[in-house]
Amino acid sequence: MLALIQRVSQASVSVDSEVIGRIGPGLLALVGVEPGDGDPQVARMAERLLGYRVFADAEGKMNLGLADTGGGLLLVSQFTLAADTRSGMRPGFSTAAAPALAEPVFNQLLATCRQNHGPGVETGRFGAHMVISLVNDGPVTFLLRA
Repeated sequence: MLALIQRVSQASVSVDSEVIGRIGPGLLALVGVEPGDGDPQVARMAERLLGYRVFADAEGKMNLGLADTGGGLLLVSQFTLAADTRSGMRPGFSTAAAPALAEPVFNQLLATCRQNHGPGVETGRFGAHMVISLVNDGPVTFLLRA
C-alpha cells in the first residue's frame, strides 16, 4: 500500500462537477493498493497517515501529526500510484491490485481512519473519474509505504 500525502491548507474532490469531499487544513492522501495488501498494511497506513509528523510545532519544526492538530484527512483512491514505471514510455498496472480486491482494502483504510480520527475524514468515489483541487502548504509532499 502506498500513499502520496500532501500537507494542504484546503483540498476537495469532485465527481461530475459535484464536490463530494472537502477539508480545510490537513492532509490529502492519494492511496494506491497493491496485490497482497490487507489488514497489516491497512493498520500501518492508518497509523502513519494520522501520526506522520508533517505539521509545525510551536517552534516551527515538523513535530506534529494529523492526530495532534485535528486537521482534516481527504483519502482518494488512485490505482495509478501503484503503477510500474520502471521501463518504457507507458505505465504497467500489474503492480496495482485489481479493483475487486482494492476497493474493500481502501474502504477498510477509510473506516479505520474514521474510527481513529472522527468526522474530519473525507473521501472521493472509488473507481470514478475525480477532479482534485488542493492548495499544497509548504509545499510538503511525502510518499509513504505500509
